[in-house]
Amino acid sequence: MTTIFLALLQGAILAYALLAGVFLAFSDFIMRSLARTSGSGGVEAMQVINREVFRWVFMILFMGMAPVSLLLSGFAAMNLETPADRLILLAGLVYLAGCFGVTVIRNVPMNERLAAMEPATATARDYWAGTYLPRWTFWNTVRTIACALSSVLLMTAVIWKAGVL
Repeated sequence: MTTIFLALLQGAILAYALLAGVFLAFSDFIMRSLARTSGSGGVEAMQVINREVFRWVFMILFMGMAPVSLLLSGFAAMNLETPADRLILLAGLVYLAGCFGVTVIRNVPMNERLAAMEPATATARDYWAGTYLPRWTFWNTVRTIACALSSVLLMTAVIWKAGVL
C-alpha cells in the first residue's frame, strides 16, 4: 500500500466518522429538541438549518466523500486480492448508497418540501409533525449508520493491511 493511498484511507476514515457524528447529533437530540418547540418553531429552525448547511465544512465533507468513495471503491474493485480490499470496496459502496444516495432520494426532497412551506401554517405544522420528523429522522439515522459503518470498515481494512489482523 502506497503512502498516498494510506493517507487517503486515513482521511476517509476521519471524514466518514465526522459525518456520522453530525448525523448522530441530529438523530439523537437535535430533531427531538426541535420537535418540542411550540407551534412553528421547529419548522422555521429546520428551514434555517437546511439553508445554512450549504455554506460550511459539512457540505465539503459530504460532497467530497462521494468522489473519494468512488475512487476507493474503484481501486479496491481492481485489486480484490485480500479481505481488506473487499472491505475498502464495501466501505465506499455503503457511503454512496447509505449516505449519499439516501440524502438525494429521501432527505433532500423532504427538505425542499419543508422549505416551500410557510412555518406558521397548519399545513406546515402537520407535515412537520406527521411526516417530516419521523421520516427525515429515520433516514438520517440510516445515514448515521452508513457513515459509521464505512469508517469502521476502512479502519479494519487499514489494520488488516498493516498485518495486525
